[in-house]
Amino acid sequence: MSRREFEIAFVGLTPGEHEFNYRITDKFFEAYPPQDFRHCEISIKLSLDKKNGFMLLKFEIDGKLEITCDRCGSNLLPLDLWDEFNILVKLVEEPDIMNEQEEDPDVYYIARGESHLKVADWIFEFINLSIPIQRMCKEENIGGPYCNKEVLEMLKKLSVEENIPENPLWKGLEKFRNLDK
Repeated sequence: MSRREFEIAFVGLTPGEHEFNYRITDKFFEAYPPQDFRHCEISIKLSLDKKNGFMLLKFEIDGKLEITCDRCGSNLLPLDLWDEFNILVKLVEEPDIMNEQEEDPDVYYIARGESHLKVADWIFEFINLSIPIQRMCKEENIGGPYCNKEVLEMLKKLSVEENIPENPLWKGLEKFRNLDK
């Protein structure tokens, strides 16, 4: 996959909205460190609204990939992704200084003399941010076709065997357990 495919020549664009579409597969991630997902099939819709002195970028992520389940360790867990991210790109004289000082991660500065906007790193970052921190199937799908049944049985067995004697310090607190219901 050519990196130039992810460069937008914004100088030649007229003011207003422009749309760019990208199809992201595992090949895209070869230029980055190894990822903990595979079989990536993601569509990126990038809306670029060019204004005088700045651009508004909206990334819409839609697709699927396979990850490793945190519960059972199965590496076949399918995950649907859908997310949106916005970036404000401002054209300034000293972008390096401005980017260092900027506290808002959704604002980025480039030099007024720039002619291309490189979006590959943003796409990489936004796909990774779209993946949930906890990677498990829903409770109602536990034991389904993507689960490692041996590990689930072992977890069930361990949770039953885990008979911890009650600590007398906590004895009277059970009555407060369900007060909010």
